Amino acid sequence: MTAFILVPGTFTGGWAWEEVAARLRASGAEAYPVTLTGTGDGRNPAEPGTDLETHVADLVRLIDGVDDPEIVMVGHDYGIHPVFGAADRRPQRIARIVCLDVAVPRDGDPALVSVPDQALRDRLLEQQNGRAGAGQAEGGPAEDGSAGDGPTGAGPAGDGRWVAPPSPGEWARTGSTDGVPADALDRLARLAAPQPLGTLVQPLRLTGAAAGIPTTGVLCTANGASIAMVEALVGFGDPRFLELTRPGVTFFELATGHWPMLSRPDELAEVLIRAAAGEGHVLAAPADRRPAHLRPFLLDVPERPRERTGRVDLHLPDADGPRPAVVFVHGGPVPAEARPTPRDWPTLVGYAQYVAGLGAVGVTFDHRLHDVADYGQAAGDVAEAVELVRADPRVDGERVALWFFSGGGPLSADWLAAPPSWLRCVAATYPVLAPLPGWGHFDSRFRPVAAVRTAGRLPVVLTRVGKEDAGIAATVEEFLAAAGECGADVEVVDVPNGRHGFETIDHTEEARRAVDRAVRSVLAHLRD
Repeated sequence: MTAFILVPGTFTGGWAWEEVAARLRASGAEAYPVTLTGTGDGRNPAEPGTDLETHVADLVRLIDGVDDPEIVMVGHDYGIHPVFGAADRRPQRIARIVCLDVAVPRDGDPALVSVPDQALRDRLLEQQNGRAGAGQAEGGPAEDGSAGDGPTGAGPAGDGRWVAPPSPGEWARTGSTDGVPADALDRLARLAAPQPLGTLVQPLRLTGAAAGIPTTGVLCTANGASIAMVEALVGFGDPRFLELTRPGVTFFELATGHWPMLSRPDELAEVLIRAAAGEGHVLAAPADRRPAHLRPFLLDVPERPRERTGRVDLHLPDADGPRPAVVFVHGGPVPAEARPTPRDWPTLVGYAQYVAGLGAVGVTFDHRLHDVADYGQAAGDVAEAVELVRADPRVDGERVALWFFSGGGPLSADWLAAPPSWLRCVAATYPVLAPLPGWGHFDSRFRPVAAVRTAGRLPVVLTRVGKEDAGIAATVEEFLAAAGECGADVEVVDVPNGRHGFETIDHTEEARRAVDRAVRSVLAHLRD
């Protein structure tokens, strides 16, 4: 008989798993919904010193008391950290680990790293280090003027050792609540309990004993995760993601938000049973050892001279005198360890060389968008690169275009919001133009959907692919609707059969025509 140990995330207890547990038992399995020390119902506050190791010990004791021969551990959100900690201590007892809408944690990671809200992460670190405002420490207003009863408010003791759950209207900041019925959301808010701060900030310590345990990822698409996205990460060639192609690793998708035990308990129970049986989507290691983004550019472009200065590369035309420039801004987040770096990727180099062959300076460069919290840092890198390019005597600094790709799309917001006179065009190819589900509380500065309303007559050339991820496609349509309402000058270049990153994976005449049209449209705006 299979026994499922169901471990909740922050602020919740075993009660969140009641419906899933009932369905698992009805199928003939055992189910153990867990309420970890100091969490769950608000009536059992943690003792001083309660931390991640406390919760690991809770699970180890439970494992030791389960007689069933096959144990499947399911971790949701924060719960995956004590799950891996306990599995590392009892690897011989665990048949499979299920990561429910959460990534596999690494040795040394505190649970805090998986919190999507950067502001929340920063304030929890302040709280840990004893630097929270005096008012917040006493249960009064926080430093930013908030009431102190939101995600970072003081706990019941009022001394900063607890993290208060979100207020009723704030749960979406911890993950999409898509699909959760109103009564279930009310119950979530009512029963949520403060989380001991130590459980979020103490690093997870793993010996590697659990590394070989079969693992299943259940991805909630309305929270921004998908199998296609994981496959794209594998394509980067990062060893951490290539591990997901090893035997025993499977994936499922659920069309719901971050709380499937509340929104889709029947479907989740079925998925857990199938995962225990070893079913699920298996990722294949790329047959072409070159990741998709490192395959050849779809156009055969004659090579032009290329000059490197710091993080910036100039692709130079065969022309005298200052020439207009197109600055290509890569997408992301891109792992900091990714090699080659984006400025050497065939797509960016291909566009830059093509532009140079048509008489303009093409610019590729690396910016530091390694996490969704890095948009501010990356925006500074973009501005720095632009100034370097405009100052180059071979560039006509009064005729510059900026071209944004994929997850680099939010970086276009600064330039749309207040276009400088020298910016003649903004282009965007399969861009993200509004925060995606799962990004948490996102800086409103980086919302092109809002920024386009003040772009005036700045030309925008937008390349839209027909086979886009649904979440990204929704941001593009929202942008176009906003642009239509304010009369913005947007030209759409459609690639009906194109996929995200089509320049290296869809070598079709349709795709080639789209690239040529977009490039020539941007250059025409530079010459006007």
